[in-house]
Amino acid sequence: MADPSLNATVTGLPHMKTISARHRWLLLFLSLAVSVWGIGLGAKLFELTVLVPAWSARPPQSLNLLPYGSRWPNNPGDFFQPLSAALVLATIGTLVAGWKTRSAYKALLWLSLGALILIWASTPTLFWPMIRDLYWASTGKQPLDPQAAAALAHRWILYDWIRTALIALGFVASLLAMSRNADAYSEADPAEAGPPL
Repeated sequence: MADPSLNATVTGLPHMKTISARHRWLLLFLSLAVSVWGIGLGAKLFELTVLVPAWSARPPQSLNLLPYGSRWPNNPGDFFQPLSAALVLATIGTLVAGWKTRSAYKALLWLSLGALILIWASTPTLFWPMIRDLYWASTGKQPLDPQAAAALAHRWILYDWIRTALIALGFVASLLAMSRNADAYSEADPAEAGPPL
């Protein structure tokens, strides 16, 4: 015979809210976005606090420590480019899955996408030409005097801290969206969120 206290405990459980397939996709893409933004932020902070001070210490002589060319077995782009591709998938996925969320919540998803667009626009237009010039100065292909090399290195560092702040913004926006996902659809019509699973 079943224990009556067990039955009372089971029937006393609060009603469990089911979530829609769209909301599940939102959670999946948000998990990926938070992870990838976080990995990218950690990598940029490591680069700016460990690698960059080494190659920018006394340019142009210290530029031979730039992580490019035959002196280094790996190019930083080999790490950051696949990470960026995963971030595009995650960020666009969160926006598509979260399209019918309430406006305040969707603003976090747009903020994350806006940060990504600014990073993607600035990398080839600002950073790649500076990296090319720094690398050419380090190999002697296009030598720079110490003052010009130092100015270029300092400009790159300033812009890279701004880019890192954008990465932090994308990370925080995604993290806030993840932490507030329970009420993402609270102001939306329940029918718009999709059928429960």
